Amino acid sequence: MSDEPKGKPFLILFIAVIIVAAVSQLPLSRISGGKLNDFNLIGDILPGSDTTVAVADNDNLHIDKELIAAIEEQKDSAKTVVARPQETAAVPQDSIEEEKPLPEAINPRSGDIIKMEDYSPDGKGLARIKAALAESGNRLARIAVIGDSYIEGDIFTQNVREKLQDRYGGGGVGYVNMYSEFPGFRRSVRQSGSGWTVFNAGSSGKRNAYMSITEQYSVKSADATTATATYKGVNKYHNLSSWGVSRFVFVSPQNTVIRTKCTDDGWETHEITGSPEAQCIEVSGAAPSFSVSLSDSSVAAIGVWLDEHCGVSVDCMSSRGFSGVTLTRVNEKLSGEMRRYIDYDLIILEFGINAMSASQRDYSAYSRLMVKVINHIRQCYPNADIVMMGVGDRGQKTGSEVKSMPVTAAMVNAQRTAARTAGCVFWDTREAMGGEGAIIKWASAQPPLANKDYVHLSHAGGARLAEEFVKSFVNAIEN
Repeated sequence: MSDEPKGKPFLILFIAVIIVAAVSQLPLSRISGGKLNDFNLIGDILPGSDTTVAVADNDNLHIDKELIAAIEEQKDSAKTVVARPQETAAVPQDSIEEEKPLPEAINPRSGDIIKMEDYSPDGKGLARIKAALAESGNRLARIAVIGDSYIEGDIFTQNVREKLQDRYGGGGVGYVNMYSEFPGFRRSVRQSGSGWTVFNAGSSGKRNAYMSITEQYSVKSADATTATATYKGVNKYHNLSSWGVSRFVFVSPQNTVIRTKCTDDGWETHEITGSPEAQCIEVSGAAPSFSVSLSDSSVAAIGVWLDEHCGVSVDCMSSRGFSGVTLTRVNEKLSGEMRRYIDYDLIILEFGINAMSASQRDYSAYSRLMVKVINHIRQCYPNADIVMMGVGDRGQKTGSEVKSMPVTAAMVNAQRTAARTAGCVFWDTREAMGGEGAIIKWASAQPPLANKDYVHLSHAGGARLAEEFVKSFVNAIEN
C-alpha cells in the first residue's frame, strides 16, 4: 500500500480549482481573437446569483473608477453651489451666460451611409482634415484614434489606416507605445522590448507633467540595466513593411545618451541636453525596423511614431478599462511642445463601454464630463477637428439568451448629446453595425465579427466596421 498522505488528492484538486479560477479571470476571448470563450468559474458555481448580467462582466469589464470619482466630484460641486446661494446671487444677472439650445439631432442614416453628424457651429467640423488631405501629396495629414479596449491591438484602426493610406498615400503604423504585455495581439507591427515600467492616466503616483493624449509613458525599470524597444514592419496590411521617418518623443530632465537603430546598420548614439520640455529624435530614410535603447531612468519615453513625410497617418492610442474622462488630465503644456513634432488634423474619440452598466439608465453626467474632455482636447490640439464615435452594440445575458443591452441606446444618445453640446462631429457606431441586435449577429457570423463576450470586435469585425467608417468619412470629405 502507498504511504502517501490520504489528503494529497484533495490538495491537488484544490490547487487545480485555484488555477482554473485564476484563468477564468483572463480576457481569453480578447487574447485568442475569439477562439476561446471567456468564463467565470466563481460566478458559475455560486448559487443564487443574478441571471441577468452583462456578458462583458466575464471579460473583467467594469465601470471606470476614474469615471466614478469624477461623477462624485460633480455631485460635490453641485452641493457646494446649493450650499452657498449668496455667492451666485452676487453675480450680475447680465454676466450669466444663457444656456444655448442644442442643434437638432441629425438622422444618422442616409441610404447605406451612416452620416458624419456635424454639430459644429459653422457646419465645417471636418474642415481641417479635409484641407490636410487635399495637400497630402506635400504634407502628412495626421489622425489620432483615442479609445479603450474596443480598439486594443489596433483592431478597427489598422483597417482605417490601410484604406486611407491606399486612397491618400502614406505608410507606416504611426504611434506605438514603448511596451506591450501582449505584443503578438497586434498584427500591424512586430513589437518587442524589455526593461520598461509603464505609467498610465490611472496609475498611482503618476507624473502628470508627462501625460499626453497617448495616456501613458514609460521609464526604465529600476531593476533593469537598459530599456529597449524594437519595432519591425509587417506584410499583413498594405504600406506597413517599411516607413520613411522614425520619431522617438521623450522628456529628459538631465543630460543623457539615447541610442537608436534602423535596420542592421548598428546603433547611433544621440547625446541629449537635459530639458523640462518634450524632445524628439527623428531618423529619416526608408526603414523596415526601428529600435530605441536608454539606460537613464529619469527619461520619460512618450512613444514612437513610424510614418512618412506626406500622405496620411492613423495612430491607435488605446487604454483598456478607461472611459475617456482622464483625458482632462492631458498636460496642455506638454501637448504644445509635442505639436512641434507631432500635430493632429483630426482626433477621434472612441469610448463608452467602460461607462455602462445594466442598471444605469441615465448617462447625462457622463455626457457632461465628455463635453469637458472635448473642450480640453481642443485646447491641447487647437488645429484638430474632433469626431466622437458612439459606443458599439453590446450584449446582455438574461438566463441563457443574449440580447442587446437595453441601456446601449441611452449611452449613444448621451454621447450624441455631448457632441451636440461641444459642437463637434458624431458617428453612430451602433447604427453602422446594424442597430438593435447587431452584436448577436456579429458574434454568430462566420467568421465571427465579434467575440463571445458580446462587446469587443474580432479582427474581421474591426475590418467590417472600418469599411463603414471610411465610407462615411470619405463621403463627408469628398462630397
